Amino acid sequence: MARARARAHQERSAGGIVYRIEEGVPLFLLIRDSYQNWGFPKGHLEGEEHAEAAAVREVAEETGLAIRDVRGEVETIDWYFRFHGRLIHKVCAFFLMESADGDPSPQHDEGITACRWLPYDEAARLVSYANARRVLERAHAMVMARGLAT
Repeated sequence: MARARARAHQERSAGGIVYRIEEGVPLFLLIRDSYQNWGFPKGHLEGEEHAEAAAVREVAEETGLAIRDVRGEVETIDWYFRFHGRLIHKVCAFFLMESADGDPSPQHDEGITACRWLPYDEAARLVSYANARRVLERAHAMVMARGLAT
């Protein structure tokens, strides 16, 4: 397996852990993909695009939301998967972002089937993958440590 992983096709992506504050409570945005998995808006870097710029672009493309402020990088995660028989190693940097508005619209042509704002506990239960749950946990800690919520 180590040899196969060494030959895996490398992909770089970036995404956003988007939040808004409602009545002093942080709400986090989750999206559901075409496989019915819940996670965060993310996508490939284009050309020499910086990861943070790609994350803001992907959030806008996949949800229609404008970003008020990027609060910092949360974490970079990676995973392996097979696509059309080819082993892919994806590395994805996630950034904490505050939404300037609150009405997301799922980008159906990209396979996004739903968008949902949830408080941390509900979002953590709904997120489909453990590594994404860990990113959400760190993002929530960042929001609380910075006094961004009451």
